[in-house]
Amino acid sequence: MSKLTRVLGIDPGSTVTGFGVIDSDGARSVYVTHGHIRVKGDTFAERLGCIHEAIGDVIDEYHPTSAAIEQVFVSNNPMSALKLGQARGAAITAAVTRGLSVAEYSARTVKQVVTGSGAADKVAVNTMIKAQLDIQRTLQADAADGLAIALCHAHSALGGTRALLPQASKRRSRGRGLRW
Repeated sequence: MSKLTRVLGIDPGSTVTGFGVIDSDGARSVYVTHGHIRVKGDTFAERLGCIHEAIGDVIDEYHPTSAAIEQVFVSNNPMSALKLGQARGAAITAAVTRGLSVAEYSARTVKQVVTGSGAADKVAVNTMIKAQLDIQRTLQADAADGLAIALCHAHSALGGTRALLPQASKRRSRGRGLRW
């Protein structure tokens, strides 16, 4: 196996933010850790500070060389999309201030790369994550999504065998957005 790159995947949320860390050469990936942050704080600003600090702690402990995060999904509730965007911003700034590059992927692209179907449900994503990373225990949903985002980045940006799938899924997904 060639040299491995450590990748942090982040599934942002204003109440729970999931993360996953893998080592990968683009074709083969190895599980490092995963978890979720139960966001705390009396004000929304304090909650954003919690996300920033906790993601920073993960970066400081596991030393990834790159990060990937899910793009904002805009649905019928613009206030939810705004809060999600702010949570993303807190996580992104934690990574950028520590010198990491940050890639962004749509939920549909992540599902396409990880499962082969951009319309896969959470159960299918979780099953594929566990199989690809040889994880035997149950994964919390947000943490599994963090691992899925890390795998998507590894396969897409590091030149894995699935590197062309994100472009293909963008063409097919025109006008249709799906949430995890």
